[in-house]
Amino acid sequence: MGLFDRFGRGGRKRKSGGSDPAADLKYLRQWVAEHHGVEAFVEPRTTVTDLTVVLVAADGEWTRRRAGGDAGARRLSDRLNIPVYDVQKVGYPQRMRDFDARRRIERKRAAREELEER
Repeated sequence: MGLFDRFGRGGRKRKSGGSDPAADLKYLRQWVAEHHGVEAFVEPRTTVTDLTVVLVAADGEWTRRRAGGDAGARRLSDRLNIPVYDVQKVGYPQRMRDFDARRRIERKRAAREELEER
């Protein structure tokens, strides 16, 4: 492989390649079953990503997956028996941001403790 081969038309493909809707739905169902108070937030398609759905649990833990287009995202409410919101209209829940902030603090603390042990 030449230096610039990866930037050409036949460059590297993303690991995920195409989405497997059945695998994504199976993952989302399992995630909902393992978490309490889950709500779904549909994210719009961008130039970089397809339309996605973010599942947010009551404690703020979250996960993101492709949603199978707009129709697939809207069917999630029935399939997973959870409320589905449009993130452009309602925004992300505060508990999701709080969860991320706690995780950042925990990572910094763990890194600091690791350095102190050395």
